[in-house]
Amino acid sequence: MRSNTSFAILIIGFLFFIFGFVTWLNGPLIPFMRIACELTDFEASMVVPFAFYISYFVMALPSALVLRRTGMKNGMVLGLLIMALGAFLFIPAAKARSAGIFLTGFFTIGTGLALLQTASNPYVTVVGPISSAARRISIMGICNKVGGIVAPPVLGSLILVNADKLKTELASLEGPARGALLDERAALVVMPYTVLGLGLIAAAIFIRLTPLPPIAEDTPTRDTGHASVWKHPQLILGVIALFVYVWAEVLAGDSIPIYAERLGTPLDTAKVLTSLTLSAMLLGYIAGIITIPKYLSQAKALAASCAVALLCVAGIVLSDPGSTATVWMYDFNAFAGRTVELPITVICVALLGLGNALMWPAIWPLAVDGIGGALRTGSAMLIMAILGGALALPVWTAMSPGASVIASQNAYLLLLPFYLYIGWYAMRGHLLRAKAAQ
Repeated sequence: MRSNTSFAILIIGFLFFIFGFVTWLNGPLIPFMRIACELTDFEASMVVPFAFYISYFVMALPSALVLRRTGMKNGMVLGLLIMALGAFLFIPAAKARSAGIFLTGFFTIGTGLALLQTASNPYVTVVGPISSAARRISIMGICNKVGGIVAPPVLGSLILVNADKLKTELASLEGPARGALLDERAALVVMPYTVLGLGLIAAAIFIRLTPLPPIAEDTPTRDTGHASVWKHPQLILGVIALFVYVWAEVLAGDSIPIYAERLGTPLDTAKVLTSLTLSAMLLGYIAGIITIPKYLSQAKALAASCAVALLCVAGIVLSDPGSTATVWMYDFNAFAGRTVELPITVICVALLGLGNALMWPAIWPLAVDGIGGALRTGSAMLIMAILGGALALPVWTAMSPGASVIASQNAYLLLLPFYLYIGWYAMRGHLLRAKAAQ
């Protein structure tokens, strides 16, 4: 039985790598969309992260209905195929340089991910003891963030080649010459997304042919319906905690290239800084695997994570935007490490990844522990909370109009009440289920 569980975790880890790779492609795609479709920062944030993450909110509950008919495994296969369809939509979008078709592609990929995550997250939560669920989810997080670390530099090197030179050239061109250069650049997205689409189809075939051990909750009779979820305060409060957490995570990952560029960092460097945030998250996941549950409970790990995140927010807003420090980064293009000078406030944004790392792994099992037959619907509600990611970048850009450095810096203050709420949930909120049960 233990070998079956280990095998299942290995397969789901493969899926989480795909989640991370596809999700964090958004980092370099935001400046790409801004250039190729001639959008503002706010408009690019609406086309890329908003369209991508809003699909989780819209499609999570329908995904739960689909899973009742298909089961977890077939649902995963269907999710991968839908994601492949979304990737292929990038081909006509690039040829037409149409923000609308790109938006449809992002929404379709998000729809497939919503189905995939609605199936895989509860699976990895209950495939072993609930007390060690955060540890298993941390392992999934490492797979996820390794995919996320690789994605921005790989895609950035393909679609944002000589980005600073391109910005200079576009500033001096008008009319047909400008349009021809933009068409040429937009076409660069066709090859990577064609390969991505084919890879997702291959992954779907692999999952379909792979035996996954069933879980007790993977039967129609185990889900008691939508109404029962409201009987579990720990779930409802957990949905809110996950909503604000995803907001914070996406803001840290997707805003850092824009924020760094606003502070004077060259775009050729800024375009890969999402990987720096995800590297910090990777360290947090490793810490979670070591400490949970042997040294820290899931709740205490969540509280500690909030304390780290709050310190990072203080560093972001209190640092002098002109103060810099040297950071080592791995250059995937040169296959070698290099050092770059970054503003300290930007480094603090990257370090938010360390504080954010264990929040999803800890919130999820605390929220679903004890909800019994409502697991599938409850999991769908938690997936709906990913809506927070849709709002993160649009709200941040709206709070910093005109690319103002000071406004951009102060916009991160919005994260303070988010982390304070998550800290309360870690210490008190998740226990309300016990009081309700009494």
